[in-house]
Amino acid sequence: MSNENLTQKNWTSWHHMLHKEFLSDKNLIPNGAKLLIAVSGGQDSMALLNLIIDIKNQHNWFVHVWHGDHQWHEKSERYAIELKSYCDKKNISFFCDRANKKSISSEEKARDWRYKKLSERANDLLSENAKNINIYLITGHTNTDNAETFLLNLARGSNYAGLSYIEKKRLLKNNIYLIRPLLIFSRENTKTICNLMNIPIWEDPSNFDLKIKRNLVRKKIIPTFETMYPGYSKRINSFAEKMSNYNKEQRDLGKLAYLSCKDEKGVKRKLLNSLCIEARCTILNIFLKKNCTKQLNAHSINNLAYSIFEKDKGQINLPEKLKIIWNTDYINLEKS
Repeated sequence: MSNENLTQKNWTSWHHMLHKEFLSDKNLIPNGAKLLIAVSGGQDSMALLNLIIDIKNQHNWFVHVWHGDHQWHEKSERYAIELKSYCDKKNISFFCDRANKKSISSEEKARDWRYKKLSERANDLLSENAKNINIYLITGHTNTDNAETFLLNLARGSNYAGLSYIEKKRLLKNNIYLIRPLLIFSRENTKTICNLMNIPIWEDPSNFDLKIKRNLVRKKIIPTFETMYPGYSKRINSFAEKMSNYNKEQRDLGKLAYLSCKDEKGVKRKLLNSLCIEARCTILNIFLKKNCTKQLNAHSINNLAYSIFEKDKGQINLPEKLKIIWNTDYINLEKS
């Protein structure tokens, strides 16, 4: 990047941080990529949009915006119109989908609807271009969102995977990637960015509804812990990152354990049963994943592991007209 670009009037330390993030990981969003940015109108997505617009020429990106109107408040349609006008002035193409608010009555349903519509728009962009390109769906998740997700998942009794750090990059489906570049920022950072750059914000009134669990965590629980233990959110994020690394390590160890237990005759039952229940479940899960497209949930795999341990011989029917059978020595799959 030239010195002229580095010293341009609107270039801030926030631009530099994000630009550096992309330079340090060139596979995150490659040069010349097509981006579809999810913009709600709130401070996180508006900060993301403006930072991306300002640095896009450095990476030769083609930028599009998608907005999802949940119709949860009376001003939502006006917000969508104003957002479109804002993007038009920036010469950014704008897509909008409106939900049937009765069909997205919960946080989970609304999230599923957003990702469904985002994927559909991404498919539209794919069909308009060469088949060998990728589309990058960009969202404004910050490390504050990660701390909130950690607490919510912990309260729900999530497993280790649910307590891991939000993934920065994930393949959603063929040629469509989900990217979260703002995980290097906090919500306080995006607030500062919007104030510093005079970025308009369209705040959804539902964000202040404390009946919504995430809002309660955001507005009440985390601030309370931050008052009691300053730096609490940073430590939560640090722990979640360690959990991510731990899960990666466990996956790799599980693969090695599976290879040790498996030969051309099947999974060695005696060797499997010599391991702890957690290891047995991991190995059986890998074994089933390699042979079934529809997976069993954790509870079913746990029950299967206990059955194989307790009974010298048996069989259990599985989805897709398969059954798992075992005897004293080996465990295998057969068609029902």
